[in-house]
Amino acid sequence: MAAKKSPFFDTATTLGKIVAFFGVSALCGVLAAGLMVPVASLAGSGANAGVDIFNALPASFAGEPIAEPSKILAKDGSTIATFYSENRQPVKLENISPVMRKAIVSIEDERFYQHNGVDLRGIARAAVNNFTSSSQQGASTLTQQYVNNLLINSDSVNGVDRSEMTISGTKNIADKAREAKLAISIEKEMSKDEILEGYLNLVLFSGRNYGVQAAAQRFYSIDAKDLNLQQSAMLAGMVQLPNAYNPESYPERSIKRRNTVLAAMLRTGAIDKAEYKKAVASDLNLKPHKTLSGCIAADSAAYFCDYVTKLIVSDDAFGKTAEARESLLYRGGLTIKTTLDIKLQKEAEKQSKAMIPANDKSNMGASIVTVEPGSGNILAMGQNKTYSPAEGKEFTEYNFAVESSKGGAGGFQGGSTMKPYTTLAWLQAGNTMSQRISAPNRKMYPQSFHWEASCLPAGYTTVGGGWDPANAVNSWASSGTVDYGLFNSVNSFTVAEASQLDLCDISANTEKLGLVDYANYTDLATGKKTTTAQPISPANPSFVIGSAQITPLAQATAFAAFANNGEYCENRALTSVTDASGNEYKVKPVTCSQELSPKVVSDLNGTLKKIASQKVAKGAINYPIAGKTGTNNDANSTWFVGYTSGMSTAAWVGRWDKQRNLETPGYEIAGVTRSWVDSGTWASPLWVNYMKEVGDLYSTDSLGKGSVSPQSTPSSASAQSDSNNEADAPATTDPSPTTAPSTSAPSSDALSSSAPASSAPSSSAPSSSAPSTSESSDTGNNGNRNSNGNGNGNGNNNSTDAKSDD
Repeated sequence: MAAKKSPFFDTATTLGKIVAFFGVSALCGVLAAGLMVPVASLAGSGANAGVDIFNALPASFAGEPIAEPSKILAKDGSTIATFYSENRQPVKLENISPVMRKAIVSIEDERFYQHNGVDLRGIARAAVNNFTSSSQQGASTLTQQYVNNLLINSDSVNGVDRSEMTISGTKNIADKAREAKLAISIEKEMSKDEILEGYLNLVLFSGRNYGVQAAAQRFYSIDAKDLNLQQSAMLAGMVQLPNAYNPESYPERSIKRRNTVLAAMLRTGAIDKAEYKKAVASDLNLKPHKTLSGCIAADSAAYFCDYVTKLIVSDDAFGKTAEARESLLYRGGLTIKTTLDIKLQKEAEKQSKAMIPANDKSNMGASIVTVEPGSGNILAMGQNKTYSPAEGKEFTEYNFAVESSKGGAGGFQGGSTMKPYTTLAWLQAGNTMSQRISAPNRKMYPQSFHWEASCLPAGYTTVGGGWDPANAVNSWASSGTVDYGLFNSVNSFTVAEASQLDLCDISANTEKLGLVDYANYTDLATGKKTTTAQPISPANPSFVIGSAQITPLAQATAFAAFANNGEYCENRALTSVTDASGNEYKVKPVTCSQELSPKVVSDLNGTLKKIASQKVAKGAINYPIAGKTGTNNDANSTWFVGYTSGMSTAAWVGRWDKQRNLETPGYEIAGVTRSWVDSGTWASPLWVNYMKEVGDLYSTDSLGKGSVSPQSTPSSASAQSDSNNEADAPATTDPSPTTAPSTSAPSSDALSSSAPASSAPSSSAPSSSAPSTSESSDTGNNGNRNSNGNGNGNGNNNSTDAKSDD
């Protein structure tokens, strides 16, 4: 219920009018005394008291920066999104139509160029009118209104409750006297044109649209310099009551108010009779345009936009507190220049949505993220969903490419995309790709087997109950070269290599290249739980075939080192950030380090090039490419991470919501029910379709030449197909996208050995129920296995075999 008005201050009553009259008269007396001290000094103690009161008022105040929108820009300068608490686009007075300037002066302060900030004649006129008439007049000059808007801005920045602000209609005599004193002071410091410019850039026009430039864009889709007479009059009329005179909501009221402004302009000589008649006869002729705030309004790259905002709000360089950083984003007029290539971005979104429609009944996710080798610049970050908190399968705010602290889904099991890290350690130990190893399917590594892990307390780890990792199919050779094992992505080969190596050397490779396991929240050195995800732990040997939960962004960044002769560059999204005052903020520079031997990388690339060209692209791409496929158990996380010399791209397709542990074979996805799913089903074709369109926009130089090429398939596996690393899969009737997914043979690539997260993604660290590297389970081709992997030879660590990789 509305508060009861006091008859003393309700100007609708006779008593209220009398009080208001004498109140305004008192203000006139105080102002007159303050402005004419010599005369007042002759008038006695009453006037002297007025002088003392007026002189005691502050003549200045600590102003706050005026809120301006911030913009996130792609690397070509195009706007991705705008952020504002107040939509304002400051312009110089010369960029405001002269007729707009005349309109605002005529209706708000016709004596603007005659007074010194306070108009005593106007105050007296308003006092008489408000006492004798049912209508009310204000007496504040444009300068006083400017001061009041500055005060409101300062209060807003400092968190003052709106009820305590000097909003029109709530000011008392003391407020008005302070406002007048400050107006007089400002007139001594600023020219009339400077005051008018400041006012027209500050004042509210409607909603969250402040300043004449934003208003001109909002209602007429033009710049303030192009406003004509009737448009100017309409906007000038709005400032008195912005919501009441909104032309979209109240067109008839808006026209009436506009015509009042035109009449004032005619009366003051700002326009002539002919101009007046023509203008009042015109319609509003609105051409509205809304500048929406935030990533949700982005036409493209909304998930990248969200990632950028998370970077800003979490970085101390932009403020001491998260609240201060958010305020800077929405009020600071930041120009945030990013690394995003808008052409790549649009193609990533297009291909992701084409592979798995956003509203598909499966709710499957599809993601493409591209990083530039040699700089770490994030060039694209697209996915198949629409960025929105709305209900429905089409929508989500989760970014599949990044970790939960940056708005992501928390990572996914990497599958066989993790196998190159074991091969790196193999080569770093002085071995070669052409060395033959024994790697029979289902070979048992008993509990007594010590997996060397020099960084663990005991120097080794064990698998409780033993471990006999299985391949996806039984027909792979039981021995062969290392490159044969990697080329065909055979689990038993990778595990056999790892059994001869120090697991800590393998995990060190992942850490050097920036990988973090988002299922691991245990500090390796202390054994204590942490609130941040940790590097991949060597305590569970199953990590070598992809049990860790990693993000597509991290894997694309890591593989970029393979494209750049072993030089690892931290990924980055920002190139510069400046505020409205021109202040520059510190952003991550290009940060690179030589982490791998170029010779080792060249040897690894010898195999990865064959995988990409022969098993994935199959002739669809005619420049050097390399990469690795990956599929976890139940095929709910499928990958292809591939690269050229100029682009490293992770394509991921899988489950991400509360059903992220649900298998994909046997379920209808994108209109097809399949009995076999691997990376060749969606992820590899997604990567190929994308690269066919944009891959040659960046360098496509040689990726080096390995010291040995992959060996031909041994006779024991002669029945196997090299098609996308697959072997003996049942045929399906899958539809064919631009590059059709392979469905004719299973990959040897299904591979994780620990369970994916069992709950929907969250924006914070996993709860205590989330799996960790030392406590996880999954059902692979040969059922569950317990493993001890806490580094002391005694702890329990549930692990399983995985499908082999594609």
